[in-house]
Amino acid sequence: MTTTATEIKSSLGSLFDLTGRKALIVGAGGGLGLELSKGLAAFGAELICSDRTAELTDAAVAALAADGLASTGVALDMTSSDDIDRLVAAHPDVEVLVITPAVLVRKTLLDHSEADIDFQMDMNIKYTLLLARAFGAKMAERGKGSIITFSSVRASVVEPGSGMYAATKAALVQLMRTLAVELGPQGVRVNLIAPSPVATPLTADVRSKQEWVDIVANRSMLRRWAEPRDFVGPMLLLASDAGAFVTASNVMVDGGWTATDGLARIE
Repeated sequence: MTTTATEIKSSLGSLFDLTGRKALIVGAGGGLGLELSKGLAAFGAELICSDRTAELTDAAVAALAADGLASTGVALDMTSSDDIDRLVAAHPDVEVLVITPAVLVRKTLLDHSEADIDFQMDMNIKYTLLLARAFGAKMAERGKGSIITFSSVRASVVEPGSGMYAATKAALVQLMRTLAVELGPQGVRVNLIAPSPVATPLTADVRSKQEWVDIVANRSMLRRWAEPRDFVGPMLLLASDAGAFVTASNVMVDGGWTATDGLARIE
């Protein structure tokens, strides 16, 4: 079926509209999660902000309210299956799920303890999957929904000290693609966003050294760090009807980081 230019233009305004859709963002208290929360609320979603403590959740709700955006808050311990089950039972009609939390233990593989390995695998793989599939099952029952998780450039390229994190992110890509394949026939879309390093409080240690600030900025073909605002548009695409035929994708939002094999430039 084809459409006219007039029809395309008239429909563009509504493609990103989330009015009437319940959205849950996990990790709303963080720098990236808070920015994404504002995007969801600004485009009309009935927004639930969630993080690991009531303090973080309440702070996110208050920050949105200061911008004139409505939301409610629910604390969630992502590493608790019981907490996940309770949240799903309380909000079975969530239509958009955004999961941002992840952990990185910056050590060489030889220096990783078993606890370090388990910590990253549990948070980045196990409980992200449990949360996604729990809400995905409810979405499948209703015949619609969008799940968005975050991978990383480290799923494609590695650096010393981030090997375990990289492995978990690569595994997450395949798990979410599989979930997309399995839930697609029921109308559920599942996608990932792959950022390069983002300027948030979580990277404050790296950004405290100008040498590292410059290295990261130069690794991007756009010669700057990613900012939380850079991910709002891609997320809204995947959450809304604008991305109605996008599923099982790992969307690279990395400023060209993974497109080259070094600090490519033309002098």
